[in-house]
Amino acid sequence: MTAKKITRRDFLRLTTAGAGAAVLTACGADRLVETATQSPTPKATQTPVPTATDTPIPPTAESATGGETAPTTEPTATATEVPPPDLVVVRNGEPEELVRAALEAIGGMERFVFKGADVIIKPNICVDFRGYEWGATTNPWVVGALVKLAFEAGASRVRVMDQTWKRNMTKSYQKSGIQEQVEAAGGEMEWMPLEKFITTPAPLGVEMTSFDIYEEILKTDVLINVPVAKHHMNAKLTLSMKNLMGVIGDRPVIHKNFGQRIADLASAITPTLNVMDAVRVMKKNGPMGFFKRDTHKMDMLMVSTDMVALDAYTTRLFDMQPEDLDYVVRAAEMGLGRMDVENLQIVEIDLA
Repeated sequence: MTAKKITRRDFLRLTTAGAGAAVLTACGADRLVETATQSPTPKATQTPVPTATDTPIPPTAESATGGETAPTTEPTATATEVPPPDLVVVRNGEPEELVRAALEAIGGMERFVFKGADVIIKPNICVDFRGYEWGATTNPWVVGALVKLAFEAGASRVRVMDQTWKRNMTKSYQKSGIQEQVEAAGGEMEWMPLEKFITTPAPLGVEMTSFDIYEEILKTDVLINVPVAKHHMNAKLTLSMKNLMGVIGDRPVIHKNFGQRIADLASAITPTLNVMDAVRVMKKNGPMGFFKRDTHKMDMLMVSTDMVALDAYTTRLFDMQPEDLDYVVRAAEMGLGRMDVENLQIVEIDLA
């Protein structure tokens, strides 16, 4: 993988240049590709300026009377549409700046949220006794920015929810700071009553072939998964696939074999988009944290439609390899995503 690194100046230039341009990394080949809306007319199709000796050629009798027509000019060529990158990494900005830059680089929120869409954002809210500064919960400004972008893209409703530890959702929503930012952006927090969890098949599940999943998660138009990158004493790391535990009724069942059962859960739920909060990363003593010194302010954010790829990439923040996480390996084996980070198309943006 040879990731293209883009400075803040480069990013602003690309995103404000009208139709703009897309910067991609294609397995070792960096290139700047103009979008189709900027396609210039090739020289071959340009009309030459007439000279004094030029005289117009009259149409032939055949073409004038409906006989054989004159050859037509070939249509103007347009630039080939460039697929979005597999993953975007943004560094050195405030939370909302990171979110907006990452979404712009992966195709814009409009790629995922259509006008009138019902949107659910699922952060990691975890516990009712930790604020965001502990790195145990998703950064509230990241969540708030996603709510704003969803509405800007035309969403009719944006809800945020997580089945927190001991189901003390009311206090957890407030303590995390997420409720304040969500409501300020026009979104709403939702309680997750147990009677709305329904048995749902996990088609490719190896150990678990079904889960009780919160019904609204299954019904929504758009699901945005927003974990915080942090250490976990048993699963090693809590990342995007493990963050899905917050939408199932029986969380302890996953603990019997994190590696396979998290992968099984990932086969039952496919988020529309995954946003990895690495603004403040908990490096040890997770998932709740014992000391604030266990956290590191990294001011990073990554986005991808592929949970496996996103989790595989995020292992490097903990000096690990994708192979070190059993659930990444199992999920890749099941065909749920890619863990071959070196072959991914990655855009890296530095806002410093």
